[in-house]
Amino acid sequence: MSDGHGASRERARRLFRARVRRALDNADEAFRGEYADAITQLLGLSREEIDAITPDATDLATYDQLIAVVKEASRLNIAQAELKSRIVNLGRTAVAIARKVPALSGIL
Repeated sequence: MSDGHGASRERARRLFRARVRRALDNADEAFRGEYADAITQLLGLSREEIDAITPDATDLATYDQLIAVVKEASRLNIAQAELKSRIVNLGRTAVAIARKVPALSGIL
C-alpha cells in the first residue's frame, strides 16, 4: 500500500468520525427539543400501525421522512405552525402517520 492510499484512508476515517459526531450531537439536540415526546411516540409506532395506513413500501419511506422532519423541528425549536406545514408538505400518508401520535395530532 502506498502512502497516498494510507493518507486517503485516514482522511476518510476522520471525515466519517466527524460526521458521526455531528449526527449524534444533532440527535441529542432533537431529543432535548420541543418535540422530544413526538419523536419518542413516532419511534414507538409499530409496523402494523404504519401498515394500516398504507401497506406498501411508501409508508416506511414517508415514516422515515416524517421522523427526520420532526427531529429537525425539535432540534431547531421550530414553531408548531411551521412543523404542521412541513408535515402537510410530506403528503397525506405523513399526515395520517402523524395523527397516530398524540404529541403531533393536536397541531394537525
